[in-house]
Amino acid sequence: MRVCWDVSPAVHGRAGLGRYVQELAAAILARDARNEYVAFYNRSAEARVPVPLDALPQLTTRQGDKPWRLRAAVSHVLRLSQDRLFPSIDLFHATDNLLPFLTAIPSVFTLHDLVFRFHPDTVSWANRLFLQMMTRRFLQAADAIIAVSECTKRDAQRLYGIADSKISVVHEGVHERFQPCRPDAVTAVRRRYGLPARYLLFVGTVEPRKNLAVLLDALVALKRRISDGASGANVPKLVIVGKKGWLSGGFFRRLRELALEPDIVLPGFVPDDDLPAVYSGTACFVFPSLYEGFGLPVLEAMACGAPVICSNASSLPEICGDAALLFDPRSPAELVTVVERILADAALRGELVERGLRQAAKFTWQRTAERTLDVYADVAGRRGVH
Repeated sequence: MRVCWDVSPAVHGRAGLGRYVQELAAAILARDARNEYVAFYNRSAEARVPVPLDALPQLTTRQGDKPWRLRAAVSHVLRLSQDRLFPSIDLFHATDNLLPFLTAIPSVFTLHDLVFRFHPDTVSWANRLFLQMMTRRFLQAADAIIAVSECTKRDAQRLYGIADSKISVVHEGVHERFQPCRPDAVTAVRRRYGLPARYLLFVGTVEPRKNLAVLLDALVALKRRISDGASGANVPKLVIVGKKGWLSGGFFRRLRELALEPDIVLPGFVPDDDLPAVYSGTACFVFPSLYEGFGLPVLEAMACGAPVICSNASSLPEICGDAALLFDPRSPAELVTVVERILADAALRGELVERGLRQAAKFTWQRTAERTLDVYADVAGRRGVH
């Protein structure tokens, strides 16, 4: 069987979606010698095909991202087959919230999240409009749907009436590189990125749904409590690792309003090879997101031995299990309480570290690959593909 992956998120450097495509492809290629795989993406000046996708046969369209999305949408509305763009393909896996209109080629659609339905103000108007118009069509057209969490599956079934037999939960995984690092490796990475000896950590794109403003408000409250004598230790600096995303200006305005620039370290994007040491060196990893389809940074932090504080929203309790302290992401006061608790209690930190290591070990890309291959085989069997 010749399977085509839409690898656009990895080629265009789209954070979480790019990680999903690249890690899933690597895990499948390492274990599946039976099927042949092809990489598809929309070619542009900034397109860079990463390992191992660069070794695959390539199919491309020279249209930019928006024209390609518009073309796919029009094809669905007018029912104009796009099969000819994918010659000799037996199965198409849509990973980028976009499914070409295919009539003879079976398809699998990965549903990462439905944030545009629950927090529309955190999504650009153009992307929100596209997803509002097209998501139902994509889900109906796909032969099978992969949801990255039980939460996402429930939401899809409630909002779109997806049959249980059509949608499978396939969790993402944690790469083997994410493990506790030696002290010398942590020290080297601290020096490389100018990180303080003691810090709170967030990893992810700086955008509204990550809810970073609540971290700033909590930091102000923590500093105030210390100055009032309510706490016995200094507040660690906050390190925010990640690129600037959609509508990040509001966060930086709030940062200036609160005069917190001296308390925040912004190294920007950090390569995967250095991330484990960044996770390993933190006093506490904090993830205040309003909505996540999965929430991979939480598991990566746990795998590196970081104690975790996490939002109790969407899929995150499912992913964290009993290995994190949860809080209401709308409540800076609640966040202050759990941060103070974890910083003051060494025994609690140790317990969370042990639980986190066990929790993260449940999620592997090898298991993700196996479950995904099962979905491929089921679709191929139903459509008579060999």
